[in-house]
Amino acid sequence: MSLHVIVFAVTCVFLAAIVRGYSGFGFSLLTVTSLSLVLPTAEIVPSIFMLEIAASIHLLPGIWKDIHWRSIAPLLAGCLLGTPFGVWFLAHVPAAPMQVALGFFVLVFTVLLWRGYALKTMPGLGASVATGTVSGLFNGAFSTGGPPVILFYFASPAGNIAGRASLIAYFLGTDMIALPLLAREGLLTYDSALRALLFLPPLIIGIWLGSRSFKTADPGTFRKIFLLILAALAIMSATQGVANT
Repeated sequence: MSLHVIVFAVTCVFLAAIVRGYSGFGFSLLTVTSLSLVLPTAEIVPSIFMLEIAASIHLLPGIWKDIHWRSIAPLLAGCLLGTPFGVWFLAHVPAAPMQVALGFFVLVFTVLLWRGYALKTMPGLGASVATGTVSGLFNGAFSTGGPPVILFYFASPAGNIAGRASLIAYFLGTDMIALPLLAREGLLTYDSALRALLFLPPLIIGIWLGSRSFKTADPGTFRKIFLLILAALAIMSATQGVANT
């Protein structure tokens, strides 16, 4: 990478890491969307997976007690089913139509959440596995499997703290599932590891700043910022998909 590309990429990773530390999500979509302006998507995604694992491990000790463990297992089971298909799509099929569909889906549900839509109980086993499968499909295809599970938690009675903590734990599981599959498709390379190492310092600093802000955030303010971030990510995903069509 040239110097100007490195500076641009490091800045993007740092800003996305602040969002990840604050909300528990958003890092992958922000970095993939921005870095794909200067690098091929198939080269970016493996590095982002490695950074996501590092981010989750960094945050895990502070949120361990708040994780909604009963929902994690069926979500990860579904993700295990969907991720291989997503990785295959990444290696063989243009991702643009999927990105447009994901962006539209997330934007509709974000509007519903803003208007007060909420589930009275946690989703059952079937709905949890289905959500995990859709998440795994998008996660494997372009490292942005978070939105279905984000909606799953924040439309449920889990609450802001448990929802954020559960998302962090879930992302750790999904990325550890996806990384060997990327390697099997030949997408995980020595250059991927070097890029991940280059981006690690801005990731750690950004995560620290974001998580520090979350600790002092008002729950109502957090939810509004969370929904605004989610809406922005949905629009970015759909716009990128249309641009790549």
